[in-house]
Formats: sequence, structure tokens, C-alpha cells
Amino acid sequence: MRLISLFYDLLLILLFALLSYWVAQQLLRPLPIEIPPQTSIPSTPPTQIEPLPFPWPFEPSRPPKLRPKPPEHIAQLVNSVYEQSKVTRSYDPAYVKLAYPNGDVDNSTGVCTDVVIRAFRAQGIDLQKQVHEDMRKAFKTYPKKWGLRSPDPNIDHRRVPNLMTYFDRQGKSLKVTDNPDDYQPGDLVAWELPSGQEHIGVVLAERSTDEARPLIGHNVGAGTNVEDVLLAWPIRGHYRYFEPKLAASTGKHSSH
Repeated sequence: MRLISLFYDLLLILLFALLSYWVAQQLLRPLPIEIPPQTSIPSTPPTQIEPLPFPWPFEPSRPPKLRPKPPEHIAQLVNSVYEQSKVTRSYDPAYVKLAYPNGDVDNSTGVCTDVVIRAFRAQGIDLQKQVHEDMRKAFKTYPKKWGLRSPDPNIDHRRVPNLMTYFDRQGKSLKVTDNPDDYQPGDLVAWELPSGQEHIGVVLAERSTDEARPLIGHNVGAGTNVEDVLLAWPIRGHYRYFEPKLAASTGKHSSH
């Protein structure tokens, strides 16, 4: 009996050892990796970037050919915008304390109104002084969007709604249309951007590649550029300060 009991003990030990070995093998065996069938993933097309009408930055080797050629005083205003496009390569809406009159921020930067202000100064018109003096006479007629209680010559002329009001008060407003032929070189156009912000630019004598629209000199966030944007946004104002019938630029006009 003792031998039989010993035999069973050995058999149990052997079975336990075999079971332990089998369990160890199962635990150490790498799990199979199920690879799903490959699917075709469409590639993302490259982002399409609309080219600017001119290489950026625009640096013509000579003044652009104007079609049709405007009077000399307007040609000088238009050419001043092209000159700005060479040096004004950024956008900065920061409040800056300016000299008065003829104050300006550094010409390497600015906002959309600075394009207009600098172009007008090429004609002997200082919008900083003109707007400030008009606001002193009729402050209540100007927009109350900024909480000011009196005119501020550092910033008033650099705000589009103020320029629009000033040009309206000077009798320089024209009918707003979607006909590009109604916009002559030297005219000013004010738009409403998708953000609701006002924007302003100068109509130039160069035209779009299809000759359908005059190009615009403006700074919408990347410096002064010349672009085909006349009808890019809803037009909210159209102004003609310098009449084409005037003679060569002297800086003096019938309304001043």
C-alpha cells in the first residue's frame, strides 16, 4: 500500500509539473496581432493660394503705366501708394502719440487709413489737421464708438468712420455702385469687412488682369499692397476728393 501511495504522489507531482509548464508556455507566447485589411486614404489636396496681382512685396523698377493716364496731381497721389508698397510691410493698429500737424507713425507700418493719409500728404493735404479742426467745430456729428469726450489728434484721423464722416461733411461723397467704371483713379472706397470692421483704400489707375476693375492700394493686415479687391467686400462709401478736372497738383483746392 505504501508503494501505491508513493506512486500516486509522484504521478500528482508529475501532472502538476506538466500543468505548470503548459501554463507558463501560454503566458510567454506572444499574442497574435490582427492587422485589418488596408484601405485607401485619399490624399489631401494642397492649399490653393490666390496669387497677388503683383509679386509681394511689389517693387516696380519704374512708376507703373497708368491706363488711362490721369492728370498729374492724381498721378502723383496714385504713385505715392505704389511707393508706400515698397516700405510699409506690416500692420499695427497701436495707439501712438503723434506730432501735430503732419504727425505719422513709422512708415514701415500703419493701418488702412495711413495709406490714405500718406497719399493725401503727397498732395499737400494733412488729414490729421483737417479732421481735427473739423471735429473741434462739429464733434457731436462724428461717431461715438470710442468713448471720447473731445477730439484726439493722435488717433481721430486714423479711424475709418471718422474719415467717412469728414468726407461726407466736405461734400466729397459719391453714389455707391457695383459698377467698376464708376471708380476713378484717386477715389477712395470704404468697405465693411466680414468681421464688421470698416476698411478704406485708394483706387489706382492700373486694372485687373481681365481689365474689368481698377486695382486698390490698401493695408488690410499685411502692409500696403496693390490688389484686385474693389468688389471683394460690401462697399459702404465712395469719395472723390481730388477732381480729375483740376490742374497739376499745387496742394490748393477750391474747397480749401
